Amino acid sequence: MPPKGVTRAAGPAAAVGATVLAVCLALSTLVGCDSARDAGQASGNTRPETRTSPKSGAVRLPPRHAGFDYQIGGSYPPPPGVRIVSRDRSDSPAPGLYNICYVNAFQAQPAERGSWPADLLLRDAHGGVVIDEDWNEPLLDIRTADKRRRVAERVNGWIDGCAAKGFDAVEPDNYDSYSRSRHLLTAADATAFVTLLSRHAHARHLAIAQKNTAELAGQRERTGLDFAVTEECGQYDECELYAKAFDDRVVDIEYTDSGLRKALARWGERLSIVRRDVGVSTPGSASYVRRVR
Repeated sequence: MPPKGVTRAAGPAAAVGATVLAVCLALSTLVGCDSARDAGQASGNTRPETRTSPKSGAVRLPPRHAGFDYQIGGSYPPPPGVRIVSRDRSDSPAPGLYNICYVNAFQAQPAERGSWPADLLLRDAHGGVVIDEDWNEPLLDIRTADKRRRVAERVNGWIDGCAAKGFDAVEPDNYDSYSRSRHLLTAADATAFVTLLSRHAHARHLAIAQKNTAELAGQRERTGLDFAVTEECGQYDECELYAKAFDDRVVDIEYTDSGLRKALARWGERLSIVRRDVGVSTPGSASYVRRVR
C-alpha cells in the first residue's frame, strides 16, 4: 500500500556473499558490510548475488543501484537500461532480467472476495467485513496461528506459481494492512504471517521483499525478508530506514517529480529508483510516465 496520500497502482491482482552476510548478521549491524559492498560496486560487479543460509537455502538477491521498472499494471518490453522489473503474478517474467512477482498477500482482490472462506475475511464486532476503502479490498484475518496458516496456504500457492514461471523474487503487498484494521490486527500478526511467506518463498528459491511498512524494517532478520520494494520513500523521507535495514537493496517507486528529485538527490547513487504514474499504466496510455532522472 502506498504511503498516505498516494493512490496504489490499479491493475491486475495486483547476495552479498554468504561469508560476508554471516559476519554482518553476527554483528547485528549492516554498517560492517559497507566496505565489501562498495568493493563489489567499484569492481563493476552489480550482478544479482546468491545468498545461502540454513533458513533460506539459495536465493538470488536483486542487484543494488540497477535500472528498475514497475509494471504491475501491465507488462511491456522493459526500456533500455532496465535490469530489475516487477510484474503481477498473472504475467510472465521479462527474459534475462531480475524479475519480482507481485502478489496481494494481506488483502483480497474485490473480484476474488467470494472465493475466500468467509471466516478468513477480517470482521468487526458486528460481523461486518473490514474493508480497505481506498481499494474496496477486504482485509484477511491473520489474528490466529491457524488462520495465518490457512491464508498462507493460498498465498503460497501463488508464490509457487511465481516460481514455476521463473521469477526471482516475490513482492507480497499490504504488509501494513494492520494499520487499516480498526485495531483488530497488530504488527505482530503481520510479522508472524510474512514470516510464513518468507519460509515458503525461500523453500522455492525465491527472494522475498518487504513492501513499504518502514516501521517494521527493523524486523527484517527475524521475518526473513531479503530486500525492500518501496513507494515514495524519497517523498516521505523513509529511504534511509530501508537502505540501512536492507544494505541498499532497495527498489523505490516515486509518483511525483518532487519525490523523484528528493530520492535521486540523496540516494541516486545507491538505490534503484524510478518515477512512474500512479496508475502504473503501459506505454501508449495518455497517463503513462516513466522517468529515472
